[in-house]
Amino acid sequence: MPMNRAHRRLCSSEGWARTTRDRILPWALRDVELGDDVLEIGPGYGANLRVLVESVERLTVAEIDADTARLLTGRWGGRARVLHADGAELPLPDASFDSVVCFTMLHHVPTADRQDRIFAEASRVLRPGGVFAGSDSLPSLGFRLLHVRDTMNTVDPAELPGRLGAAGFTDVSVDVHPKGSILRFRATRP
Repeated sequence: MPMNRAHRRLCSSEGWARTTRDRILPWALRDVELGDDVLEIGPGYGANLRVLVESVERLTVAEIDADTARLLTGRWGGRARVLHADGAELPLPDASFDSVVCFTMLHHVPTADRQDRIFAEASRVLRPGGVFAGSDSLPSLGFRLLHVRDTMNTVDPAELPGRLGAAGFTDVSVDVHPKGSILRFRATRP
């Protein structure tokens, strides 16, 4: 999914890694039990991976961009299983993870249909009782400017519960951060 130069610079920066570690993940994963086997869809440059690899027993990440997947393998391949794979077509067996997560990446998926396929794949690879959790950005002027000549397909928080339900999830919750710039979601595979 194309990203402009400013966006790539931001997402690969130490500042973004700190923001992810200190603000985004603690809020997005509050009260979520990840379990031992975790899949992250769309790790990008690895800001979330850095935190998750220290927090879970076994981490697998699925990254659609081949160059980025190679970069992640070089940095984290000894501690996480890195797959060059599309989150909408995961090369993984059914019911193989305790949790699936994705953070600040859904808006990079060009269509709602492909986002829905990611949701369905997350449901498929989760064990019964497993949780799908994550977060994504909401539109604002600054966010739109960051995405000039870039993919930006934000998720509507009001529509997300129905979309996750259609993918087979139950116990769906979606919250918007009090500052309004980000949403979080969690859902359970029955």
